Amino acid sequence: MIGYLAAGEQGEGYRKTGGALVNPPRPCHGWPVTDDPSHSHPLWPTRLGWSDFFEEQREPAEAGLVPMRIATVHRSRLTALSLTGPVGLVLPVHTQTGDFAVGDWVLVEPETGTMRRRLSRRSVLQRRNEGGGPLQLAAANVDTLFVVTSCNADFNIARLERYLALANQGGTNPVIVLTKADMAPDAEAYRRQAAGLQRDLAVVTVNPRLPDAVTQLAPWCGEGLTVAVVGSSGVGKSTLVNTLAGPDQDLPQETGGIREHDAKGRHTTTSRSLHAIAGGGWVIDTPGMRTLHVSDAAEGIDTLFAEIVELAPSCRFRDCTHAHEPGCAVQAAVAEGALDPERLTRWRKLLDENRTNTPVVTGPRGSRRR
Repeated sequence: MIGYLAAGEQGEGYRKTGGALVNPPRPCHGWPVTDDPSHSHPLWPTRLGWSDFFEEQREPAEAGLVPMRIATVHRSRLTALSLTGPVGLVLPVHTQTGDFAVGDWVLVEPETGTMRRRLSRRSVLQRRNEGGGPLQLAAANVDTLFVVTSCNADFNIARLERYLALANQGGTNPVIVLTKADMAPDAEAYRRQAAGLQRDLAVVTVNPRLPDAVTQLAPWCGEGLTVAVVGSSGVGKSTLVNTLAGPDQDLPQETGGIREHDAKGRHTTTSRSLHAIAGGGWVIDTPGMRTLHVSDAAEGIDTLFAEIVELAPSCRFRDCTHAHEPGCAVQAAVAEGALDPERLTRWRKLLDENRTNTPVVTGPRGSRRR
């Protein structure tokens, strides 16, 4: 097992003195430590999720730079994971930390700890706050998004669909993780509802407090793979992260109770961070969100409602709204019982929400949505 990397505080101890870093971080339990400043350990940096996608972005002149992965993002500092543990990066002037996400890969000068540039992302999870504003980065280079919800009043189809659209748009594989099944009179009904939200969607029922959860989620948590965990407060996200990380972690995530009358819990995760987990994978925990607004996610919605999108070309009219037009293949599917009318309604609602929340970009070819 790779031990948990407590990156948040280590970055504070780094200072640049005479072109070198002082107060180096202590080695992390289970981490392959070497005195080789070139970071040439055979497992480095693939254990952190490095792949050919990132290697191909490196220029010949950057051969001496070391790839590191962002572990925490703060207002004025970034902490990254290196071969020897957490590193507080020295940032070039005018660097905006808001342009970075936990999970990003950066190239760093090994002698000074100065970050030189961020590599392009293979996937990214981002959202826009209610009322507009810029997109906020949640996590980068995530292989799988665990959407955690409980088998009680927290289970909300509309919210789950928004998380799925977010994952689809960002290029991340979504998996729905159901908790508190032991407290539900019919947990299987929740599983069926979740599985019907998207084609080939994996749904796993776990008790986040039991070690069995690690085995059940192991297919997505192998060495070098990264998962992110999202969901409402009180559904067991932090408990699940603790269980995945195992007993050797240094800083367990605080877990909060739940109000039984409405199944809502307290926020216990307040920032995003990268944790090592059993099996050699990595997990990014995220703060709980009770509201999630869809924007900039047209392709993600198409994936979510693929059966509707595939019917549309068979409509008589190319600009069919699938409402009252004659020869509408979508309405025909509803009439035949092949398409749930409630699902069609939710598709329309998400499209309208995405259209409203996505800014219009004006360019030389006219206005268009992102």
